[in-house]
Amino acid sequence: MTNQPRRRRGRGAPPAAKRQVDYHNLRNPFPPMAVFPEDRIAAMHDAALDVLERLGIKVLLPEARVVFEGAGATVKGDMVFIGREIVESALASAPKSFPLIAGNPSRNLVMELGSMVFQPGAGCPHATDLERGRRPGTEQAFRELITLTQHFDVLHMIPPLVEPQDVPIHLRHYAMTRGQMELTDKVPFIYSRGTGQVDESFEMLRDFRGISDMEFAAHAHCYTIINTNSPRQLDIPMALGIMDFARAGQMAIITPFTLMGAMAPITVAGAMTLSHAEALAAIALGQLVNPGAPVCYGTFTSNVDMKSGAPVFGTPEHFKASLAAGQLARHIGLPWRCASGSAANLGDVQAANETQFGTWGCLMAGATVTLHAAGWLEGGLTVSYEKLVTDVEVLQMIAELCADTSAEDADIALEALEEVQPGGHFFGASHTMDRYATEFYEPVVADFANFGTWTERGSADATTRATDIWKGILRDFIPPLGNDDRLEALETYIARRAAAGGCPPVS
Repeated sequence: MTNQPRRRRGRGAPPAAKRQVDYHNLRNPFPPMAVFPEDRIAAMHDAALDVLERLGIKVLLPEARVVFEGAGATVKGDMVFIGREIVESALASAPKSFPLIAGNPSRNLVMELGSMVFQPGAGCPHATDLERGRRPGTEQAFRELITLTQHFDVLHMIPPLVEPQDVPIHLRHYAMTRGQMELTDKVPFIYSRGTGQVDESFEMLRDFRGISDMEFAAHAHCYTIINTNSPRQLDIPMALGIMDFARAGQMAIITPFTLMGAMAPITVAGAMTLSHAEALAAIALGQLVNPGAPVCYGTFTSNVDMKSGAPVFGTPEHFKASLAAGQLARHIGLPWRCASGSAANLGDVQAANETQFGTWGCLMAGATVTLHAAGWLEGGLTVSYEKLVTDVEVLQMIAELCADTSAEDADIALEALEEVQPGGHFFGASHTMDRYATEFYEPVVADFANFGTWTERGSADATTRATDIWKGILRDFIPPLGNDDRLEALETYIARRAAAGGCPPVS
């Protein structure tokens, strides 16, 4: 090879290409970590089966108790004692892999071990941002936050980021479904607040997306989250939600919320055994209603501050619980949901540390779905616009780790090594000039300028920069292409149902 340098592109010339990224269908490239030996995971699974068979679970919905009794479980009042053969049969029928169908086919997801799906924080009663402060959730905040979720490709599903409390509860499902249909083409969320609200939400989704009844039943087009009432209780709305979604062939994410030292034993192993038992009971109910119904195993297990009793997240115990949950999910072979989050009161260093540490726990545990990965504060009481943006930075960098890193001859760069002499630099090398616009990750909110340049630009910190980013996204947002006739029909349906009194939730 010659030592003559190749002709270089002139200074200030436009780059040859724009960096292309694809954050839609991520696969976890890392081997999952383990916190316990496999024989201890088997022992925890066996202990969970023993809990269900011998100690039982309290099921408050009579129809659910009838389903369990019909399958051979022993029912004594509200208590249901579920034999391990019932659970084993349910695990055999639960699908190990299934698609989630979005409004845009490019947003479709595959739920299975190895897939990696991120969601922002969910279920918060408050919203906060740097300009308007902390405030109760409203329909406007709900629509703004799902707009931000739609904007970032690394956020794959729409959760209920904030409760629109200015909409009465008997009308709220209309506003939430309308917002998701109008502003997003990702997989939507539907609350399990009674069969009436669920059925109406299914109807709105089917009609707006142009899905036939047969197509809707064939694949999951939406999801719900089912929380058990730890320890060992399944309430009426959640049991009804499991049955409603199973009958319709839609996905339920089963999520016991177990806090070590409060609603669960203080040890990681004890808390995870309880969580596993509750999840198995809920999975069994759905499979008894409709064998093969799409379901996602889940957990949200962390610890409490033993000085105050407050829940905490992003702790070493939270991380270890995530690893154990991953081991249990792989033991039964189901896709599974984990969670990040923060107990900090504002989007400061504590919040960033807790969320990132919690997210890495989910990543190393091999979680299929990571919830509360962006924007979540105060242990779920508040979602922050700025923190959603700054957390997305971390999620996008994690997504970049999932991409293949090439080591072909051109990447080994022998030609560049020949071109640059000892003591020189590679800034102007042909190899660099051909790749400088596309080789590195481009940050969302990080500022790589030196101190002088940063100062000249106004010395804005990351939170301030994030404010400008979310405001720009909302200002310039263009909803996904939709059908105006279908939106008009949806609004007509909502107006008619609201005039008829809406639909109250079940209690």
